[in-house]
Parts: sequence; structure tokens; C-alpha cells
Amino acid sequence: MEEWKKSSCVLCAQNCGLEILIENGKMTKVRPDKDNPRSKGYVCRKGLKVMYYQYPKDRLTTPLKRIGERFVPISWEKAIEEISERLLQIRTAHGPRSLAYMGASMQGGHFEAGFGVSLMRALGSQYLYSSAGQEFSGAWWINGRVFGGQHILTIPDEQETEMLVAWGWNGMRSHQLPRAPKVLKDISENPKKLLIVVDPRKSETARLANMHLAIAPGTDALLLKTMITIILHNGWENKQYIQENVEGITSIRGWFSDLDVDAALDVCRLNKDEVIEFCRLMTSKRWCMHPDLGIYMNRKSAVAYYLLTILAALCGVFGVSGGNVIPGMLRPLGGHADERSTKVWRTVATGMFPAAAGFYPPAVVPEEILNDHPERLRAILVNGCNPLRSYPDTTAYENAFAALDLLVVTDIVMNETARFAHYVLPSRSLYECWDGTFFPWTYPGVYFQMRQPLVAPPDECLEPSQIFTLLADKLGLIPEIPEEVVHAAGGNRLMFGAKLMQWAARMPSIRSAMPFILARTLGQCLGSANQAALWGMLMTLPQAARENGARAGFTTGPDQGERMFCAVLDNPQGIWLGNADAAQPTTGLRTKSRKLEIHIEEMEAEVLSLSPQNERELLGGSKEYPFILMAGRHMQYNANTLMRDPEWNKGKRACTIAVHPNDARNLGLIERQQVLVTTEAGSEAGELEITDQVRAGTVMIPHGFGLLYDGKVYGVNVNRLTKNTNRDRFGTPLHRYIPCRLEANNA
Repeated sequence: MEEWKKSSCVLCAQNCGLEILIENGKMTKVRPDKDNPRSKGYVCRKGLKVMYYQYPKDRLTTPLKRIGERFVPISWEKAIEEISERLLQIRTAHGPRSLAYMGASMQGGHFEAGFGVSLMRALGSQYLYSSAGQEFSGAWWINGRVFGGQHILTIPDEQETEMLVAWGWNGMRSHQLPRAPKVLKDISENPKKLLIVVDPRKSETARLANMHLAIAPGTDALLLKTMITIILHNGWENKQYIQENVEGITSIRGWFSDLDVDAALDVCRLNKDEVIEFCRLMTSKRWCMHPDLGIYMNRKSAVAYYLLTILAALCGVFGVSGGNVIPGMLRPLGGHADERSTKVWRTVATGMFPAAAGFYPPAVVPEEILNDHPERLRAILVNGCNPLRSYPDTTAYENAFAALDLLVVTDIVMNETARFAHYVLPSRSLYECWDGTFFPWTYPGVYFQMRQPLVAPPDECLEPSQIFTLLADKLGLIPEIPEEVVHAAGGNRLMFGAKLMQWAARMPSIRSAMPFILARTLGQCLGSANQAALWGMLMTLPQAARENGARAGFTTGPDQGERMFCAVLDNPQGIWLGNADAAQPTTGLRTKSRKLEIHIEEMEAEVLSLSPQNERELLGGSKEYPFILMAGRHMQYNANTLMRDPEWNKGKRACTIAVHPNDARNLGLIERQQVLVTTEAGSEAGELEITDQVRAGTVMIPHGFGLLYDGKVYGVNVNRLTKNTNRDRFGTPLHRYIPCRLEANNA
């Protein structure tokens, strides 16, 4: 028996629609889904290779416990009992600050996050670590000040724009907006539009661009200050927009009064006429921006993002058609945590706070474990991520995780992190359970797809949400559920909802345990904690999301959420569940003034210190490390650490150490030679690739390799070369600017 089923890719945040052929209970073929309303038949080669994710050799099928150097099978009941007992012992002895959750990082499934976060908070800990904290801590902190919430994101309205500015973003490889390669090609070829790229190298996107500013590595912040200076000096700012929508312009004008533009552009190695033309275009066209890791994880990352935000505000592109807009959301990707509040924790060793919508930066974790503070981190629950391969400084992580009192890893495979765990819990794959994501990449439509189970999981594998519910139950975190509520879950869902709300009205304290209550009631009937969580979320949408739903045809009323839930299940290819109010695009702002508040006092010193003289000194380099490593090259052949089987790249040069031809010639190196890259963190060897896509003086290595699979290490582990302490003050690692040296590997 065979059947094509609707699904989506789980390997990047675009989740492009797929159709997957199921034959005799197994996935056998993959093709793009032309019915998917967002991806419209587009998919990259990664999505077409998802069977390598689904069927790895190191698949976990039973809970495991470490005994000495071995892992032995253990029953679910015993594993949950022992883990719960150990968590309570650690909390009792050392307090809740000794506990942390590391998850909410999966590109294909977000439902585990609600359960994992709820579990950790119920245990009294605020320590939540995720990939958002890895990449966006500084940027989202700035969003919190400028827009009024760290969870308030803006996205480019690329369909209506006249000019798309790709700053540090190689969308032809990293995507990050729906159908990115097609969108970028259409813009670059449209005579009425422009694609402008700011990137040190001639990336695949830069090759398409109508204008490419090949900036010197690490000088983005200085260029942005220079451009703002040029615009203000010439009076090109959008004065009407500023008057109506921006607060704080008077306080920051003086920051840009005395910069030596010619000297600054010399440091940036850019032509003055070209930069002035770029400024003129920015102040005369309707444009949108897409920053990426070239901003977020580069030298002076936070101040660069802040200046880019100021630049966009001065040009009047926030909250306008064709600019950067606040999308409608079913659920934000986090909350807001203001570190100025005494209620918000700082980490005990590094004093770090959760700048990324409630999430802390993973770069500080080794230091938070390896210290003598009585409340240091001692127990971590890891789900759906692989810190020893995905986060900076693999060596530091290995040393730190080896020192934990308790490490519990939930995953589908025995990955590098799981090998350090005390308990390894087998989860269902993203094609064996109900799951979906809440990435807000569309405007004005609000898109959602709940991926359905395509194949049966191994017998003992559970949804991560079900695992967290078992732990919550054993830890005594789930209140006794009234029989009438349990019984109602098997009948009419609206009646069940009424009974549930009546109970919550009598006992408001149960609301914090609601994910687990839904899993134990409706989830038991549906066979999925995730599906129950979706129903609960849609039944309790905030007012703005309800209004968005009404504009998409889901009229408001007590059954609106139920109708949306049924529509999601009836449309496995995905569905538009809402429409943002395009007539009032700034309603999503949450600042006191309801305007963009662009003066951030804490950033003033950093902006003022940006000068050609200071930057020239700081960028001087060293004899020991004369090159700059850009760690984490985006390619068609990497998908973080989710694709473990190297067969998916058979015949491809998937993981190389790439350098410019001039550098290779000066060092006497040849194509495919084995070379050694050394940084402050360590050394890694690999195959040399010589290409003019890399800027002279830089080295590029892709992320997602160095995986231990079937007894062999595949590719270069670039995180052996990244030092976790090489980060900005928000904890964001500076992976786009790592001093290094390159030489022949004679070992």
C-alpha cells in the first residue's frame, strides 16, 4: 500500500511544503508540495533529503542510563522516577538556580518548548537556553527597547518593496524568508526594483545584486554610523515620518556630528561615491532590510544592529508597505524580560540576563557550570538540540557537561551531547508526531501548518511534550484533575473547554500547569500532547490574534478557536489562519509612546567610541593570527546537526576550508590539500577549497559538520575553533570575526 501525504521540511525555519510517499509504513520518496500556500512548490535539496534525517543508524529506541562508561536500557517508569528524584535532590540542596532547560531550538517543531519551559519554571528556575540566545540576544534586546518587547520582530515586506537590502545575509543559501532564492532573483531582475548586498565576500546573493558593497570584515558598525552621519548632514532623513513615528531623535543627533566620513570609509575599504549613492537610494526609495549573522554574530554585533535600526527609522521604513513590518503571530517566539527588573535573574558567574525574549545565551553555560558558586548550574535538561556541536567552544562544553550532576538528553539519536548524559530519552521524530512552528515569516497573512504523523515511531518513543508531562507528574507539578474535566475531554471539546475554565476560575493557580493538564486530558484522547496544546492555544488566543483570524474568515465567537483547530487538521498542507491589519501596521508597538524609541542610553558609549582611529587600531590584526575565520558558512550541504548520515551528501564537497586564490598562492597551498586552521580555541584540519567567493584575508568553514556517525567523524567541527568567551556583552558569540592562522597540515 502506498500514499502521498502532505508534510513539510524540518531542516530550516522555512518549513517548505513537502509531499512524502509512504509505502508499507515507511517514507520512501519526497517531492515539493505545490499546494502549500506559503512555499508554493519550492523546496531546496535539503528538504528533498529528509529521509536521511528520519532513518539514521544511531536512532534511539529505548530509554538509556549511564553506568560507568556504558549506557544500559532502563524502563520509562524507572527513568522518570530516577530523574525526578535527582532533580528534587539537586533543587533542595542547591536551590532552583542550579537547574536549567536547554531547548526550544528545533527548526521543525516548537511545541516541546511550551512544555519544557513550563516544567523548568514550575521547578522555580528561570534559566532557559536556546538558539535564539545564541544568535539574537543583542538584537532582540534592542527590539525590546525600540519596539517595546523583545519578542516583537519586524520582517521585510519583500513583495511590495522597491529595494531589498541584504546586510550580512546570503539568502540564496540560508533562505530565512519564503522561497528566498526565487524572491531574490525576481527582485534583482525587476527593472523597477533593486537588490543591494552588504557583505565582505562575493556570496551567491552578492553575485545577483544590483549593488554589492564589499565591506571590510568587522566594520559594519562603523559603516552604519558613517551612513547615518551622511544622511543627517545632508538633511535626507524622512522628517515627517520621524515627527509622527519616532521618539528620541534629538537625543542621538549629537552622536553623528563630528565623524570623519572619508577616514571611516577608508577603514571600511569602500568607495565614497558608492556609499553616498547607497544613502541616497535609502532616503528616496521604499526599502526593506534583511540582516543576518553578518550583523547578529559579527564584531560589535549589538551596536551594529542598533545603528541599522536607527538608520531604518530615519529613513521611515518601519511599519510601512514595502518596508519592515510587524507580522501577525499566532504565538510569539518568546516573551519579554527586562533586566532592569529585580525579578529577572542574572547568571551567577557571568552576570548574564535573558535578552533574547526570555532566553539566555548558551555561550555562557560552560562558565556557569565550572565555577565554585553554591548555586552554579548542576542539572540541565536538553531537548531537540546538540549543544556540543551547535554552540560555541565544543571543548569547553565537553569539560563543563562532564562536570554536571545531572544531564538528561531527549533526542531521536545518540548524538555527541547524549554521549555525556546520565539519561538519554528517546523521542519521536518530527515525522512521527503532531508538531509545527511559529516562525512569523509572512505578511499580512498569518500562516500555520500542523505537521501530521506520517509513520509509526519505534514502540518506546514518545513526543517530547509527553516526556515532560511524565516528569511533571512524577515531580508533583500537576494538580489533581477533577473527574468531570477528565470525562469531558472525551466528548464535545467546547464543553470540555467550559469545564476546564470553570475549574481554572475556582483555582487560578492551575493555569501555570495548563500544558500538562491538557496533555493529561485532551491529549490522552487525541493521542498527542502537542495536538492538545494547539487546541488550547487556539481557544485562548489574545485579542489581536482573534481579530487577525476574523479578517481571514474565522469570525469571532466562543467557537472561533475550535473552528480554527478543525481547519488546521483539515488542511495538512498548511493554511492562512489570520491577516494582520495592514491599515494599522504600527499597532504592534508596545512602547509607552507607541512610537519607535530609538534613544537607548546604555548604547551611547559604544556608538560614541566608534571612530576611524579606534577601529583602525582594533582591526590591526596580529602576526600570530593574520586571517579572519568566518565560522558557519551557509551551503546547500549543511543542515545544522540534524542530518547526520554523510550519505545525503555523497559525491559532494560538503565540508571544506575555503580561502581566496591570492591567500592560497601566498601560502604555497593547492586545491584539495589538507590544511590546518588554528584559533585561540584550538586547531582543526580539513580539505582546502580555493574560491573567489571568499574575501582575501578570510577563511570560511561551514557549520554542522564534525559529526560522529557510525563510528567515524565526518567533516570539520568549526565549533572547536570558536571560543565561548569571544562574545559581546549580551552573550552573542562573534562567529563572523575570529582571528586565525592557516597552514599546511603536515601531521
